[in-house]
Amino acid sequence: MSGVDVPAVAAYLTDLQDRICRTLEAEDGHGRFQEDPWQHAGGGGGRTRVIEAGAVIERGAVNFSHVHGTALPGTASERHPDLAGCRFEALGVSLVIHPQNPYVPTSHANVRLFVAYRPDGAPVWWFGGGFDLTPYYGFDEDCVFWHRQAQAACAPFGADLYPRLKRWCDEYFCNHHRGEQRGIGGIFFDDYDEGGFAQAFAFLRSVGEHYIAAYQPLVARHKHTPYGERERDFQLFRRGRYVEFNLLHDRGTRFGIQSGGRAESILVSMPALAAWRYRWQPEPGTPEAALTEKYLQPRDWLG
Repeated sequence: MSGVDVPAVAAYLTDLQDRICRTLEAEDGHGRFQEDPWQHAGGGGGRTRVIEAGAVIERGAVNFSHVHGTALPGTASERHPDLAGCRFEALGVSLVIHPQNPYVPTSHANVRLFVAYRPDGAPVWWFGGGFDLTPYYGFDEDCVFWHRQAQAACAPFGADLYPRLKRWCDEYFCNHHRGEQRGIGGIFFDDYDEGGFAQAFAFLRSVGEHYIAAYQPLVARHKHTPYGERERDFQLFRRGRYVEFNLLHDRGTRFGIQSGGRAESILVSMPALAAWRYRWQPEPGTPEAALTEKYLQPRDWLG
């Protein structure tokens, strides 16, 4: 199959899902992921794993899916019009973690492989994914640490890769209807086939390994920080912006729906609770105001 080793990718992704769940369960200390296997109408299926009402994680999902289809969905064919109507398979691990404590940031990560098959059976493949961080209260040291891990994930594959994927992440994870970043970014990539299948797969693995190395220390650092009603209210307000991005802009959500995916698994990325207020603005000079003024701005955290 022209060097495209789908079984090897699937084996790595299921193992990655297992290890991320174990790490997060250990950090939570109370909650456990519940597994919900499912089948896809077009073939394949997945393992949705959800943790709720933990000691640290209010709601989180770490999902593996491997689905097949007879015709490329619009979200993929609009980027690859020459493959419109081709059969395909897509596999990946996608996760979102929404902590209880407002001082612990929300994190998102995704690593995936997409293979489309031309009428003669020839595969066309690409990898995609990345990880990004959405804090509610900003800390410079957290931002620097997160981006150092992102840079380390890219470093073996070229000095230009991190700045390129960091910029792509800033451009993608933006609530354009509000002119506001979703978080402090990280790295994001799609249509990635650089260096051939083996090297591109190695990069995917590097991203997967560096996500948990980047996030677990931040959870441990802040999970016991005291907070009150003010911080919790602000967290719920900012979660509303997170929901807006997922529903209005996220291509993964659109792809899942368009490909006939399982709505319950696709939308499990939503927080358990969120809030919206009409034209609310934080008081000047507060940590809440600093979030948008300082942290939700594209910037070079490693400069």
